[in-house]
Amino acid sequence: MIPYKQLSLNDVFQDCHEKFESDKPAFLSLLENHIDIDEIIPISFRNHFYASTGRTRKYPLNALLWALIIQKIFSIPTDQLLLTFLSYSKSLRDFCGFTKVPDASKITRFKLDFINDLQVVFDNLVDLTEPICQAINSVKADMTIFDSSGIEAFVTENNPKYSNRIIKQLKAYAQAQGFDKNYDPYKAAYGKMPSHASANPEIKQLYINGHFCYVFKFGVVTNGLGIVRHISFYNKEFMTDHPEIVVEKKSDSPDKDKSVHDSKLLIPTLKDFFGKHPLINPETFLGDSAFDTIQLYKDLLSGNTFGKEKHFSKAYIPLNLRSHLENVDYTINEDGIPCCPKDSSLAMKPEGTKRRGTNIKAFKFVCPKVKWIYDKTTKKMHRECQCENPCTSSKCGRMVYIYPEKNLRAYPGVIRGTEEWDETYKIRTIVERNIQHTKMNLCLAGRHTQNEKTLHADLILSGITQLITVLLADKIHHHEYIRSLKPLIA
Repeated sequence: MIPYKQLSLNDVFQDCHEKFESDKPAFLSLLENHIDIDEIIPISFRNHFYASTGRTRKYPLNALLWALIIQKIFSIPTDQLLLTFLSYSKSLRDFCGFTKVPDASKITRFKLDFINDLQVVFDNLVDLTEPICQAINSVKADMTIFDSSGIEAFVTENNPKYSNRIIKQLKAYAQAQGFDKNYDPYKAAYGKMPSHASANPEIKQLYINGHFCYVFKFGVVTNGLGIVRHISFYNKEFMTDHPEIVVEKKSDSPDKDKSVHDSKLLIPTLKDFFGKHPLINPETFLGDSAFDTIQLYKDLLSGNTFGKEKHFSKAYIPLNLRSHLENVDYTINEDGIPCCPKDSSLAMKPEGTKRRGTNIKAFKFVCPKVKWIYDKTTKKMHRECQCENPCTSSKCGRMVYIYPEKNLRAYPGVIRGTEEWDETYKIRTIVERNIQHTKMNLCLAGRHTQNEKTLHADLILSGITQLITVLLADKIHHHEYIRSLKPLIA
């Protein structure tokens, strides 16, 4: 005989509760257990959101913010698709805190009205994640890497047919006029195209990854771990705040225009970054050859550009191919290393650094044909030049001392072409991977909008999402996930 058990109301409740908990996606449980959104949202944001407007808020601040963060984590490309997910997923609605799913206009209005508050949330997260980055790898955490890119806007000029039509016309014109092979229709097309989109003057022409496009330009600062530290959106407001940036007429070279523009944006961007985070004081800067200008080396490595006694000690910037190093005292190669006076192809060997006085640093180079010989009588090592045609009477061979302060471009705190340079500079590409992750995985690319503010808000939200990723990876003691939570979702 099968025994019967009387079920109480408590048993039924416990059974339903266990089923609900077991059915909840594990990733949402991780976020719920380890991320306290109330600690991330500053009181100023709450006061602004819940300010008296004569109406009560149907949708809580936490719910709206969580929904937009989830959208970025799960790579949901549109707001409408996010709302569809919320409509069909009770677990997602309950996690965010919605009793009713908002419409798309509420999401857009939230981004427009509270973009400055979202910026404060992002800046607070930068300070919260800095100790985590230092604990993971202090050397890479003390690096600053900058690069710029653009978010393509939904305008006529971004249709491939627009540029192809101009290029086709120029090719036909060149053929009819009998131009020689040096004529480049693509560069000519760049000069013929307008500098901004007709729909919005803030949508600027840019040459990115080998193609012309009309974009909202932005800049990203990361550390050597690839963790975003600062985001600048180069709109009219940014230019107004930095009148020192002079926008010149574009040239016929798209690559040169981008280089010149990036070099002008670097220092204002870093000033904003250090102004918001005075306790962050990195030692090393990494950038591409667009920043290879004499003035930028001075701004980065000396003086009070970013405040009292705040500057980098090393700058890893490759030399621009359009320029070269010059020195009248000795022959130097393209990496800034002195060469043998009698053979310019023979570079001298670096032999560490020396201090002259208290603060003056010097790099020491010795003849490449010098060898260390052990003397059995004195039981000491000494240098011996084994050159067949020596350039000096000294038995130790020729020695050259380089003082970086005299030429920061040639010697930006580190010797070019060395193993240290090569290994460190490889890290710079991590900012490009961060930008690619932001645009593709966090769904900034391909947005069908011309609205500058909503794109700016989405850019800030992508930064917030990346930093919440760092917090969660640290909480669960899996630092391999600091740049992406996709493995946890899978």
